Amino acid sequence: MTQRGAEGVLITGVYGSGKSSVAAEMAYLLEQRGEGYALLDLDYLSWGGPRGSSALEQHQLMLANLAAVTGNYRQAGVTLFVLAYFARDLTVVQAVREALDLPMRVVRRAVPLAEIRRRAASDPTTQRQDDVRESAASIATGEGTGIEDTVISNDQPVPAVAAQVMAWLGW
Repeated sequence: MTQRGAEGVLITGVYGSGKSSVAAEMAYLLEQRGEGYALLDLDYLSWGGPRGSSALEQHQLMLANLAAVTGNYRQAGVTLFVLAYFARDLTVVQAVREALDLPMRVVRRAVPLAEIRRRAASDPTTQRQDDVRESAASIATGEGTGIEDTVISNDQPVPAVAAQVMAWLGW
């Protein structure tokens, strides 16, 4: 086990790009090595909220929850933070970085829309089709691009991608 300072990585990309899968595989690898880590899918930190809350209010709730949860993990001795979230622009990345309050690098998953549609086809929930439409719009406008420190394409199995990200991070 290597001693290092606390830091984080944000795995980003549109819905269906595999960010949660890669993050989960990274968490598995860190656990196998006995590293102190936390895996945080940021969507879950704001899934809910007051009735009628706006997207901005939900985003602010996520950031407040991220700051609180990170503090709790840090107090428990966790040093590595693996985050999964679609950051639409640099403002979002900066807000996440500030809430995390640690050095954080950004890895964007690049996946063709056809692959996203294939993945979503087996999901029985109504929301997934809305997510695919939103991904198509984001891809068409380039939303979420240019905010990353590196881009990892979707041409390898999830374990290989996770290992590639961890090697890039020096983890």
